[in-house]
Amino acid sequence: MFSTLRRYFISGLLVWLPILITVFALRFLLGLLDGLYSNIPARFHFDYIFGVNIPGLEIIVLILIVLITGVFAANYFGKKLVKFGDFIIGKIPLVRTIYLGVKQILDTIFSSKGKAFRNVMLVEYPRKGLWTIAFQTSEASKTFRDGIGDEDIVTLFLPTTPNPTSGFLLMAPRKDIIDLDISVDQAMKFVISLGVVQPTSDPDRLVEKISQAL
Repeated sequence: MFSTLRRYFISGLLVWLPILITVFALRFLLGLLDGLYSNIPARFHFDYIFGVNIPGLEIIVLILIVLITGVFAANYFGKKLVKFGDFIIGKIPLVRTIYLGVKQILDTIFSSKGKAFRNVMLVEYPRKGLWTIAFQTSEASKTFRDGIGDEDIVTLFLPTTPNPTSGFLLMAPRKDIIDLDISVDQAMKFVISLGVVQPTSDPDRLVEKISQAL
């Protein structure tokens, strides 16, 4: 009887845990957006302007504002204005360190031409004979290449499990790592599931790599 109840309990967890984690993540993101909206002066709130409270309207409007900002920042004049704003902020002590550092990281990660978190690697860590998943974040700069004495050095992020937001930063010669034909999503599922969800070769990923090579 206890074995049957245990099986039912685990089956229930497998149904509810993904739902609860997804809801928690969405609530966190919506909370951030709602926090931005609450900082807007009350006279500009929609319930004050229209005299009626429409649930969720502020979230939709904030998303639209972000999209419109993206459209503006992507054109010629928008890029010039953003660059000028970065120049002004770059003159403010302490603020420039935080702002420009975060901006550089985000630009690197989300750049379509960048290699940050595009490739999944297999690297021997923490010693020979033990292998772990890693993500390529960039090509090492000349300073590190000269210091290591190798012209082909890759910067890697090794995520911890089950929380992939923390991990280790490594630099390794490309000849010592293996490039896997799996997607970042598959690798993340492998890490988060403690290795239970095994990745398989991704045909779309293989086609993408061949296209890049050509």
